[in-house]
Amino acid sequence: MPSKKKLEKINIDKDVLLDDNISRFISGLDLKIRSGEFKIAIYGLGHVGAPLAAAWLRSGAYVIGVDKSKDILGYAREGKTHIPEPGVNEAFKKGINNKKFSLYDDLVEASKDSFLKMICVPVLAADGTADLSAVKNVAVAIGKGLKKNDVVALNPSVPPGTTEDVVIPILQKQSGFTVEDDFFVVYNPERIYEGRAIEDIEQRYPGVVAGYGKRSLEISKKIFSFIYQKGIISMSNIKSAETEKLFEGVYRDVNIALANELAIFSERLGINFWEVRNAANSQPFCHIHKPGIGVGGACIPVYPQFILKTAKGLALDCKITRLGRLLNNSMPKYCVRQALRLVKPKKYKDLKITLLGLAFRGGVSDTRLSPTYDVMKELQKLKVKKIIVHDPLVKNDGLFSKYKNTFLVNDLDVALKGADLIIIMADHEEYKKLSNNSIGTSVLYDGRGIITEDKLTGVNHAMIGNIN
Repeated sequence: MPSKKKLEKINIDKDVLLDDNISRFISGLDLKIRSGEFKIAIYGLGHVGAPLAAAWLRSGAYVIGVDKSKDILGYAREGKTHIPEPGVNEAFKKGINNKKFSLYDDLVEASKDSFLKMICVPVLAADGTADLSAVKNVAVAIGKGLKKNDVVALNPSVPPGTTEDVVIPILQKQSGFTVEDDFFVVYNPERIYEGRAIEDIEQRYPGVVAGYGKRSLEISKKIFSFIYQKGIISMSNIKSAETEKLFEGVYRDVNIALANELAIFSERLGINFWEVRNAANSQPFCHIHKPGIGVGGACIPVYPQFILKTAKGLALDCKITRLGRLLNNSMPKYCVRQALRLVKPKKYKDLKITLLGLAFRGGVSDTRLSPTYDVMKELQKLKVKKIIVHDPLVKNDGLFSKYKNTFLVNDLDVALKGADLIIIMADHEEYKKLSNNSIGTSVLYDGRGIITEDKLTGVNHAMIGNIN
């Protein structure tokens, strides 16, 4: 495996003006992509890979979808995705009909048959830390099938240094080639919001790209301009591009923590946080985020962990990042205690408590690191014996069966009926319509601040930031 010093030397030596061969390679890319000659392999057809594959198909490119899951490949062969993402099914079906969408379960063959390989596998471990095992496995397979002038792109959010310290050495060892001389490496962070992923890729944000050297960068700018209609932001180096993506998530996590802290402050002071927030945010330099019962998903609660672990290796304590994460992690327990204050004196074990939302936020079926699980744990510690969880989009979940005395339903009326306490966990549109008639005599705690005062009246409800 080449040493890091060797890699750095290669980068310096090859950071020169593009030679004629590379110039000709770039100038012919348009025709090659549109004709289907320049095939693009997407490794991992999940939350990132599926919409990226769809975006490439919509641009007219030939896409090879690669996944080890037989179920996911089976869905794709029918022109479907297991992830409810607008526009993906239509793109898959059109690609199959146009014979521009192939599905592979052989990772090495997919590398042999493609020229651009995009690594879109997950890196999230169950505890929210980085698990690079899937990235490494894919890199090994790609390396075995790598050809001269191939391009490899890493797309998931990863700890800084992953591309250069993990992926490139594997590719060089497996292929026997030299990066920036024989093949090219790019980091292109995904910048999508579930539920509008294709729109984000194509229209909402510019693409961020960084190449291992000047050749990789110039080639990647040309390639990715096909799908990023808002243009390309070229980063000076890969580590900076990896860090940029983490900054996006850390910014949101820290600002959510600030909102949570101010919401708690408002409750103690006996004022309405939401009224104060709206007034404060009328000033253009103020942008207080919304507080909530927890921060979930595979992005916002994860990226701070990558920053903190990297900082530890640098003997640095990123205090604000760390404290923000601690505060947000404490919100499920805090909100459970606040919600239980609303219930008339009754033993916790006798309560029927309904949690509205298993997904980590509204409009999606993604339950990864959902704060609902943390609330379920808190309620079980208090010996609550009947917990109903409702979600309009989540039909089943692998983790759910591990919790005792919990029941997942998709019928909202069933979930609400006879509940002593209702806690809103996710801002699904269905929950914004709740009223006195729908909740009856149940007590409701709005952990997302989504129900306006005109919907509910009386003393049987409260929301985060407005309870005393």
